[in-house]
Amino acid sequence: MGKLYVVGFGPGDAENMTELCVRRLRESDVIVGYTGYISLLRPLFPGKMFQETGMTREGERCRAAIDLAKAGKTVSVVSSGDGGVYGMASLIFELAADEPDVQIEVVPGVTAALSGAALLGAPVGHDFAVVSLSDLLSPWETIEARLRAAVFGDFAICLYNPGSHKRTDTLRRACDILLETLPASRLCGFARNIGREGQSVSLLTLGELRDVHADMRDTVFIGNSQTKRIGGRMVTPRGYRNA
Repeated sequence: MGKLYVVGFGPGDAENMTELCVRRLRESDVIVGYTGYISLLRPLFPGKMFQETGMTREGERCRAAIDLAKAGKTVSVVSSGDGGVYGMASLIFELAADEPDVQIEVVPGVTAALSGAALLGAPVGHDFAVVSLSDLLSPWETIEARLRAAVFGDFAICLYNPGSHKRTDTLRRACDILLETLPASRLCGFARNIGREGQSVSLLTLGELRDVHADMRDTVFIGNSQTKRIGGRMVTPRGYRNA
């Protein structure tokens, strides 16, 4: 039996990959992933064998990776960011439940909640919640409930998948839910193309965020009641100065 690595390769360039991530990808005979992710990795690992599938074909590519590992190959299944945060790790474990000889290792990466936060300052310096606005795998009613629960707990909130070419209004709908309780002046952060060409960040209010067009390349941060702007950065205090 071969090895199966579930690799989170960070925002998608060599500078943002962890050393362990690079090592595991170099060790691999085959790198398996979504077409868009493979296009980012091909130039970084020339000579590697790649297998790719399009969006919504996650099960197909994970099964292919398991079959390759069963055939004795060392395989990496890649996810942007971290493989365990909206990535392939859970699906790999589910599909390989009856394959005890397949050696699975989850290789941690840098998820957008962390890499985007670093660009903005320290927006998740205290308790925070991460919510995906994609209703492809979760019904919108569940997403609404999670947003309201995060507001009730006064969490800083990080929003993944705030929009797409089909979901043009999900960020606005999410903001409307938040604005039921939060003031329009609540400080928010917006990070685009994290770690890639065209990277940018901006600070704005929740009222302004409602009218922003967002897509899958964006990550959104909503501050808690203590979040503030310091020197042009978004900061959520931990409370050390009050200790």
